[in-house]
Amino acid sequence: MSLNMTPPTPAETPEDLNGRFAEPVAGRDSRDDLLAAARDIGARLAVDASVRDKERILPHDELNWVLQAGIAAARVPKTHGGPELSYTDLARISILLAKGDPNVAQILIPHFTSVERIRLTGTPHQQTRYFQGLLRGDLISGATGELGGKFVSDMTTRLSNTPRGLRLSGQKFYSTGGLMADRLRVTAKDDSGDTVSVFVPRGRAGIVQHDNWDGMGQRLTASGTTEFLDVAVAEDEVMFYSGEERKKRNYQPAATQMLHSTIEVGIALAVLDDAVAWAHRGARPRADSGVQRSVDDPYVQHTIGNIIANAHAAEAALLRAAALVDTAVAAWYGNAAADELEQRLIEGSIAVAEAKIVCNGAALRAAELIYEVGGSSATLRENNFDRHWRNARTHTTHDPINHRYRVVGNYYLNQTPPPITMYD
Repeated sequence: MSLNMTPPTPAETPEDLNGRFAEPVAGRDSRDDLLAAARDIGARLAVDASVRDKERILPHDELNWVLQAGIAAARVPKTHGGPELSYTDLARISILLAKGDPNVAQILIPHFTSVERIRLTGTPHQQTRYFQGLLRGDLISGATGELGGKFVSDMTTRLSNTPRGLRLSGQKFYSTGGLMADRLRVTAKDDSGDTVSVFVPRGRAGIVQHDNWDGMGQRLTASGTTEFLDVAVAEDEVMFYSGEERKKRNYQPAATQMLHSTIEVGIALAVLDDAVAWAHRGARPRADSGVQRSVDDPYVQHTIGNIIANAHAAEAALLRAAALVDTAVAAWYGNAAADELEQRLIEGSIAVAEAKIVCNGAALRAAELIYEVGGSSATLRENNFDRHWRNARTHTTHDPINHRYRVVGNYYLNQTPPPITMYD
């Protein structure tokens, strides 16, 4: 299915976009409200998550709940009027949302990555402009990954300087959340071969979006194809990376991968809820089990214990990693000495890699174990329990886990730091 989302008013300029809402939805003192909102929204998301998955209903309304609550502004710096939540708090929020619907939580990851890109490389003018929009509910999606090329990171999308000004041309195969976003953050190469991020309104003339994501899981992330057909770009919509910046380690890649792992923790916890509910309402004990109820079956109890122990272990590993990312962020903005900053950044990155290993395993194992609770009837399509495994298996391919094992092992064996990357 293909859907051209470009509106009939292509003359829209960046200045026309200054947030979805007339007033700010978050401020410097919003931390407790955002955490409470995430808990409430997560529970509401869970109510119809299975129906949305079965019928492929994109979560437009559900995502608007998140935006209205101010959650998308969680990392806007206090110096710009935002709450600037810690990554530990943001991880807790993302877990709550992912437990309710991992599609909604994943849509927010490129958004939060974009917020950090603005903070790290945006000019003061860009920061003021974009952060004010974020405080009023703007959502930014990523448009980074492409098909083809020898390596995953290969890129053909170009930002060219023409007599008519800057023009963006190319095609992105992965555009998570693009159909629901206000702005797109597009990764491209400029005329010098340098990598740039281009922030353009979704309704800009020449942008064509396709609702063609057909992965077996995470079906509602709107991660379809986006075409950029000679799109006009203003100079202040471009964020450049210098050669030195590409060589310098920062906290953002580890923070992004940490947020990705919240998806797996949320899925594992959602499986637990479904498994417990199924043990009470659907599962029947075997005649030779010696019990009258499945919840009294020692093997069912063993299975539930297995799911929850691994889910909680994953959650603990993830929150430990988030805390170390926060330490790295504090060192980055606290003018720590170069050697101390590098060590804090490395520790955060290694902790995230460790957590990712644990979280991936917990989600995949939990999604398999639910069928040990209730036998053949648990496989009925009406239950849609398979969505948990489909979602986990699809999302865990984002960053091949074998590389995380290697990075962790090499660090502890040889004190080799993790590689420096700028994009995740």
